[in-house]
Amino acid sequence: MPAAIVVDSVTTLDSTHAGNVVVTGSHGGLIAARYAAAAGVRAAVFNDAGGGLDDAGVAGLVALDTARIAAVAVCSESARIGDAADTLAHGVVSRANAVAFACGVRVGMQCAQAVVLLGEAPWPVRSSVPLGAPEGRWLLRAADVRHRAIVAVDSIGLVEPGDAGCVLVVGSHGALHGGDPQTALAVDARAAFFHDAGRGRDDAGTTRLPVLEARNVAAGTVDYRSARIGDARSMWESGVLSRVNAPLASCGVLEGMTVQQASGMLDRA
Repeated sequence: MPAAIVVDSVTTLDSTHAGNVVVTGSHGGLIAARYAAAAGVRAAVFNDAGGGLDDAGVAGLVALDTARIAAVAVCSESARIGDAADTLAHGVVSRANAVAFACGVRVGMQCAQAVVLLGEAPWPVRSSVPLGAPEGRWLLRAADVRHRAIVAVDSIGLVEPGDAGCVLVVGSHGALHGGDPQTALAVDARAAFFHDAGRGRDDAGTTRLPVLEARNVAAGTVDYRSARIGDARSMWESGVLSRVNAPLASCGVLEGMTVQQASGMLDRA
């Protein structure tokens, strides 16, 4: 039976994880599915991120059926997103794809029990069917004498050193990976907006915010029902703030504002 491996983020998966059952702290969206498929894992467990707009938090599960990879999501209220150990210890299955169901996984099952069953999943196959568009990075607004640059990235892994001082719209969840403050944000941005992933157990989906507050970085999360997780442009177009930290609030930004409204307040602060 293949070993079960815990990883707080699917971005750390590589060929060394091929053939293994992987328990992740990541959401179960299309971006996460691409990482799992590229690594050739046998089965993967994700957080459902509350499902959210267009059920984006679990969209990757169906996509992974095309690669014959068993995929399961645990309820965001049962385990902290971004924390794979908590997922394994406390997660309760909320969704599963056809391959996982064929292994005996059922909704309501404890994650640890599901992992044992996933050890019998078939070996994955390489599929020519694209698992959604690759994660992207866009310049939403260039910097000028009056405005900061606004950069959208579907994943926090796409943040670059040159983004320091910019306003960042990040499709990733607002949780620290494994509770590590060092994972909050690699640069001191003017501001950063994340997805709250339904907030979930222990309000994990917003734990980057106080860490960034201590660094005097304005930060907020968008409500999972207002924008698709893993899709920064969706957050820009329709994201509504669910939580703001003190530096963001000091700019006049309030919960319930849109990301675009909040960005305008930053220009005036």
